[in-house]
Amino acid sequence: MDLNQLVKSAQNSKFGKWKLNFILKRVIPFNKPHNIEVSSMDNHHVKVSLPYKRSNLNHLKGLHACALATAAEFASGLLLLNRLGAKKYRLIMESIQVSYHYQGKTNAIASFTMEEEEFQKEIMEPLNREGVCFKACKIDLNDIQGNLLCTVTTNWQIKIWEKVKTKMV
Repeated sequence: MDLNQLVKSAQNSKFGKWKLNFILKRVIPFNKPHNIEVSSMDNHHVKVSLPYKRSNLNHLKGLHACALATAAEFASGLLLLNRLGAKKYRLIMESIQVSYHYQGKTNAIASFTMEEEEFQKEIMEPLNREGVCFKACKIDLNDIQGNLLCTVTTNWQIKIWEKVKTKMV
């Protein structure tokens, strides 16, 4: 089953959402200890939750800066992979920038949205023309009270697999 089918299934049933989260924790093993879960997702928007739990905390008992950045990376990368398809395109994060605003003392929600016009103009047109593009994605993370914890910008390099010089594992 591919990512698009998993996302479609997750939109229609609780079991589908459970299955999507179960599989994502196994195919992205780095994220498993964080217990990041997709709360909602469609072709233009994704929300993922980062739980307030011991393995995600810093020495001040707030959500760790790197756990917040990881949730943002997860959200933007997941939406892009769902739109592009992993079989045709390679997606790799080129850089990340984070501005922290408020200490997280509850679960956090990372939200990322990309409208169709933006996707076509900033990703598909350059990919069709050159086979490679860079896309900066802005992700906001809020706590469950709505406080803005941080703003993250992930810059992704997207290439068609034919232009990738290293082999897919």
